[in-house]
Amino acid sequence: MFYILVTSVFFAVTVTLVVLYFAVKFRRTSEKQIGTPIHGSVTLEIAWTIIPLILAMVMFAWGATIYVNYRQAPPDTLNIYVIAKQWMWKLQQPDGRREINELHIPVNRNVKLIMASEDVIHDFFVPAFRVKMDVVPGRYTTLWFRATKPGRYHFFCSQYCGTNHAVMGGWVTVMEPAEYAAWLSGEHADINPPAAGEKLFAQFACSSCHLLTGKGRGPSLNGVYGSKVLLADGSTVIADEVYIRESILNPKAKIVAGYQPLMPTFQGQVSEDQILSLTAYIQSLQVQSAPAVPAAAAPDTGKR
Repeated sequence: MFYILVTSVFFAVTVTLVVLYFAVKFRRTSEKQIGTPIHGSVTLEIAWTIIPLILAMVMFAWGATIYVNYRQAPPDTLNIYVIAKQWMWKLQQPDGRREINELHIPVNRNVKLIMASEDVIHDFFVPAFRVKMDVVPGRYTTLWFRATKPGRYHFFCSQYCGTNHAVMGGWVTVMEPAEYAAWLSGEHADINPPAAGEKLFAQFACSSCHLLTGKGRGPSLNGVYGSKVLLADGSTVIADEVYIRESILNPKAKIVAGYQPLMPTFQGQVSEDQILSLTAYIQSLQVQSAPAVPAAAAPDTGKR
C-alpha cells in the first residue's frame, strides 16, 4: 500500500510540475509568435515507457503474490458451509447447527466458508472484514478470514440477484471462544450432518459399489477425504469437498485409476444440503487409510 501511494504521489507531482513548467516556459508571448517544431526524442520516449512499466510490473507481481497467498486458506480453519438462494443465506456449523442470515464464529479463529448457490450468482460480502466472494451455482467457492474483535458485523449480497436483492443480508456474530462453545452446545434440533449423509448414502445405494473393503465396483471411501487420488489420466487430485461434489454431480469428469466410468450422475436428484451431508459423511470415514489403487486389470470397476 505504501509502495502504491509513493508511486502514485511521485507521478502525480512530477506530471503536474512538468505541465506547469512547460505552460510557463513555452507560453505564447505575442500574436505573431510561432512555436518551434518538436521532432521528439527516442531516448526520452523509451525512458518514460520502460520506467513506468517496471514500476507497474513490480506493483502487479507484489499484489498477485499477496492475492495468491491470501486465497490459500490455512489448514486449521473452522469450515462452515454456506448455501445462497433468493433471498437468504443458509449457513451450517461443523456440528450441523444451521442458521438463516446469521453466522456465529469464535474470535481469533481462522474461518473458511465453503459456498454454493441454488439459483443465481450471489456474492458474500463482509465489509468490516474486507472480504467478498462470488457464490456461483454449480460449483463451490471458498472464502476465509480471521475475526480479531468480538461484535456483530453486517454481511451483504453484493451481486444483484433479483427483485429482493437488497434484503439478502445478515449478521456475523464474533464471540469469545467460551461463549461460542456455550452457544454451540445449546439445544437444537438439526440432525448431525454425517448421520444424515449416511442415510443418503444408503438411500441412493452408494454403498452397493463403494464397499468398505475396497473390492466393490467403486473404490472404498474410507480415509479418502483430504487424500491424494490417482486418476485414470495419470494426474492426481485432492479429495476435498469440491472433488466430492463434482464426483456426485458429474462422475465422469475425473475417473479414478483402475475403475470404469460406471457411476450415474445424481444431478437433479440431490440438493445442495444433501451434497453437504454426503460430504460430511465421507469426511467422517477416517477410520482407515485410503485403500491402495487397484490394478488396471482388476475385474471390479466403477467410478469412485
